[in-house]
Amino acid sequence: MSSMLKIDRLIRSKRKTLSLEILADGSLQVRAPQHLSRAQIEAVVAQKEAWVRAKQETARRVSRAHVQPGIQAGDTFYYLGQPYCLALVEQQSDSLILDGRFSLRRSDLGQAAELLRRWYTHQAQALILPRVVRLAAQHNLSYRRVRITRAHTRWGSCGVHGSLNFSYRLVMTPPAVIDYVIIHELAHLQVRNHSRAFWQVVQSLLPGYRDQVAWLKQNSGGLARLD
Repeated sequence: MSSMLKIDRLIRSKRKTLSLEILADGSLQVRAPQHLSRAQIEAVVAQKEAWVRAKQETARRVSRAHVQPGIQAGDTFYYLGQPYCLALVEQQSDSLILDGRFSLRRSDLGQAAELLRRWYTHQAQALILPRVVRLAAQHNLSYRRVRITRAHTRWGSCGVHGSLNFSYRLVMTPPAVIDYVIIHELAHLQVRNHSRAFWQVVQSLLPGYRDQVAWLKQNSGGLARLD
């Protein structure tokens, strides 16, 4: 190659065409037909060098933007759709308390993320589990069990054997959104995919669900990711 452009991963298969993919960390992945030689592959990559480097820089810039800074006083955290400011206090009975604001003992600032995760998880267990029971009974649906997880890319999921999983982060959203996510996963007990039939089930169980989908699309990016 005429440049130092590096192929980080080369995947050969029975495909007919060559494709270049820039992954989230900026690395270059190439998918190539089995018959192409390494030299032929590198020649194509060299021709696309300007495009590759531009995409890599974009990917790395986005990655840097998503690095979470340390938690500090004044940060905002949501509970049931409402924002609460974090304040540091010198003394209080528990490490973290919500009472009009999130109050954290200053001496526990280094553990802030874990303390917030534990707090949200406790609230999720207390709030989500009873709502699942109520909504499932209301719609005559049967599930195997419910778990609260630390997932940060999915609000909920439905296992193949009927287990329902919900991220602790779900309690950061308004109650109506929580109910929508629960209904969404309960609907998967009837239809496993996201076909038109699935959304018809969701519509029948929760006619106004589109408002909650819109809220998630508009606001989920502003909710804390503590992992």
